[in-house]
Amino acid sequence: MKIYTKTGDQGSTMLFGGTRVSKAHLRIDSYGTVDELNAYIGLLRDQSISPNYRQILKTIQDRLFVLGSHLATEPSKRNNVSLPQISTADITLLEQAIDDMEAQLPALKNFILPGGHTTVSFCHIARCVCRRTERLVVALADVDEVEPIIIQYLNRLSDYLFVLGRKLSADLGAEEIIWQP
Repeated sequence: MKIYTKTGDQGSTMLFGGTRVSKAHLRIDSYGTVDELNAYIGLLRDQSISPNYRQILKTIQDRLFVLGSHLATEPSKRNNVSLPQISTADITLLEQAIDDMEAQLPALKNFILPGGHTTVSFCHIARCVCRRTERLVVALADVDEVEPIIIQYLNRLSDYLFVLGRKLSADLGAEEIIWQP
């Protein structure tokens, strides 16, 4: 199979299910931004971090592929296609990881500025892309069908990435810079 098909040369692409839409369609922007998020998660996973963090990030990347496949599927055709599922267990995994990390961190009393270490910065970039992804998917849900668990997962993932950034900061001995208004 060739990587190029030339079918998108006029600015359209096909959803799973067969419908052609503009590459500027909100559904395409949504799952394209999921792909961007997945790439940033991969960049974070490639850093010198704990194997435990790497494993969770790999699981997250897998879940993002699942999430993207749902967004790339025409809602009216979902019953005709066998897709892997996002489940509440996926959200629970993120919540447990957040709780475990927060138990090892000082309470957050102020806003912090992203940065302090390159790895921490990569984590914050992934968090920001996750929030943008969430906003796009919510906008899509305002005009078309989106499974609510997708929005829940993205919301929890951005929380996870924020706390992971704090934990990586602590692990790496990087200073958390408090925002002083």
